[in-house]
Amino acid sequence: MAKSDKRVRVTLECTECKERNYITMKSKVNDRERLEMKKYCSRQRAHTVHKETR
Repeated sequence: MAKSDKRVRVTLECTECKERNYITMKSKVNDRERLEMKKYCSRQRAHTVHKETR
């Protein structure tokens, strides 16, 4: 079986230092907007907002 194209890999970028820290999966069907998550940034040494990049 081939993987479905409904789930895609997205990269999350820190909004403060602009470093791309995380790669995650999301559903194209259910989540049409860009992801925005609060994750740990090692450069800032704090939890910051990370947004999806293209």
